Amino acid sequence: MKNFLPVIGILLLILPVTTAAQNADEDPRAREIFEEVDQRRERIDYETADMQMIIYDARGRTRNRQIQSFSYNRNETSRSLLVFEEPANVRGTAFLTLSEGSDEVQKLYLPALQRIKIISASEQGDRFMGSDFTYEDLGDRQPEDYRFQMHAETDTSYVLRAEKRDQSQYAWLYFHVDPDRYVVEKIEYFNAQGDMIKRLEATGHEQVLEGVWQAGAMVMHDLTENRKTELRWSDRTIGTPIPEWRFTDRGLRRGIN
Repeated sequence: MKNFLPVIGILLLILPVTTAAQNADEDPRAREIFEEVDQRRERIDYETADMQMIIYDARGRTRNRQIQSFSYNRNETSRSLLVFEEPANVRGTAFLTLSEGSDEVQKLYLPALQRIKIISASEQGDRFMGSDFTYEDLGDRQPEDYRFQMHAETDTSYVLRAEKRDQSQYAWLYFHVDPDRYVVEKIEYFNAQGDMIKRLEATGHEQVLEGVWQAGAMVMHDLTENRKTELRWSDRTIGTPIPEWRFTDRGLRRGIN
């Protein structure tokens, strides 16, 4: 999710026309619901925010991270940058995601090594900075990346089953969508054996534009390791242009300066 995550992440593009062949194995109404979620999300062109990441291990011990986030969405282009401010041992580490349509590149800047690492396809399932979010979780979720089926429907929730068209660490996902605000309130992640292995919960939604809501917090639960990671947003600014250099290698290296 863009911004999910950002993240997180959050959560986050004029939609391409989907062919009849692509839709032959899915429920058109389920796709329509997810596209409505995405259309509302893409109305946010620029966003900056402060983020707090809290990583809980199986014993309940915590590690805290302070992050600056920058994001941009327009037409078929999506960009997001996360820059770590605290603690000192991760200060200046930065993560950039660049999406053009269905093409995506992720880059991680490691200040201790003074180098930029491109995240490969084989690393998509790796943990991001020791958290319970993987690099795949932090990628942009485009409607055309998935096949959708309506799993369940109530007065308070649409539950969409989604299978990624390309390679994924997950066999399928369940997106729980609020039918009034068209926001994703929960995502459940399943492996090939049909076991739920992770669960993302989004809470504290606030209206940031007319008809557009953003989560104030997200928690990713790793159900196999009995641990979790929480993201909290504060000091959001919507619609203020962000300089182009922020979403470049220069922006990665420059960090919080």
